[in-house]
This record gives sequence, C-alpha cells and structure tokens, in this order.
Amino acid sequence: MIYKILLLEDDYKMSNEIKIFLDSKSLLCDVVYDGKLFFKHLQTENYELFILDVNVPSLNGIEVCKKIRITDKTKPIIMLTAYSDVESKIIAFESGADDYLVKPFHLEELFIRVNALLRRSYRTDNKQSFIIDDLIIYTGEMKVTRAGKEIALTPKEYKLIELLAMEEGKPVSKQTIATRVWDINFETGTNTIEVYINYLRNKIDKGFNRPLVHTRAGFGYYLK
Repeated sequence: MIYKILLLEDDYKMSNEIKIFLDSKSLLCDVVYDGKLFFKHLQTENYELFILDVNVPSLNGIEVCKKIRITDKTKPIIMLTAYSDVESKIIAFESGADDYLVKPFHLEELFIRVNALLRRSYRTDNKQSFIIDDLIIYTGEMKVTRAGKEIALTPKEYKLIELLAMEEGKPVSKQTIATRVWDINFETGTNTIEVYINYLRNKIDKGFNRPLVHTRAGFGYYLK
C-alpha cells in the first residue's frame, strides 16, 4: 500500500527537502504553502497523514488542525514548529495533533514518527469488512458479495473496490487510484481507470435497481 501525505509548509527549501526525502521512502508527499490552499487541495485528493507547520499564511497550522478535527477525528497529524516550550506543545495537542516535532529536526526522525502513526492508523482502520447497502467486502478473504451472491473480481478490480470502500463515500481521484492501485503516476491520455470502473459497474451494479458505483465530475469515483 502506498500512503499519501499532505505537507503544509511555507519554507520552500524545507518543504522541498521533506518531499524529496519522503518520496524516496515510497511515501507520496504533496506540498501546499498556505492554510486555505490546504483545504482546497483536500477537495480533490485523499491523504492518510498530514504534516502541518504552525506558522504559515492564511490559516496557521493550529487552525488547520482544529478544522480537520471537526470532520475527521482519527487521521494522523504531525505538527512542525520552532517552539519547544511546554505551553506551545499543549496548544498543539489540544488542537488535535498526534505528534509534535521541533525544528530543526533530522528527516530520519520525521520518517520514524510518520511510519509509527501510519502503522497505528492502519491497524485501527483495517476492518474485517465493509458494508455498503447490500454489498459486503470481506477484506480478510478478499471476497465481495452483493445481495448474498459472491461476485468474481480480478485482483485489480478487488483492490479498486476496496480503495473506494475505505474512503466511505468520499470521491477518490484518478491520481489517487493510479498510485494506490497501479503504483504509477496518472497520465491524462490513458483511459485504464475508466475501463476498470466500467468493469466494476458491470459486475457490481448490473441487474440491481440501486447503483453503488458513482462518478462525481471533476473529483473522482465513490461507493454509496
């Protein structure tokens, strides 16, 4: 599984170093430099972990953290800051942060903390099954049924439907699907993803009154 991370950091040199380092560790890291742009980015992409610098333009890291926690109580958040005093740490943790790293820091230490939070998060989210209407996805057995009837899926089709199920109704972009299912960067000239979505529709929705595989134009695909 390839994890995606969104980094909020307005120091170009530092953000570039972090991105290159995390990418080298097979973690896909996107960067935004502004608190408001952070939430615009979330409208089209899904991430497993957030790294937030405290002092950034528009909404600062603390405000961003609080806003994330209104709708998402569990996604891991690491705060980056130059402040090492106890009061600043208390503010960060009370805003919903899971970890706190004081600048300057070693990139390897950041990686260790990221890895630890992702492992903990994955264990929590690694459900035995997903239920969407009369569709059940048994993750342990890699089996899918609808209305009690087992549906034969190829490994890629199964990986795709499990990814959509994990996002619990949120649209998943083509870029995310390409990196998580095919381990590649999305190329606009290819229609592979549309083809596989049609495969799923034929197997999951054909013959049923309620379609479960949906498209949100400009955002991606979702199960609901």
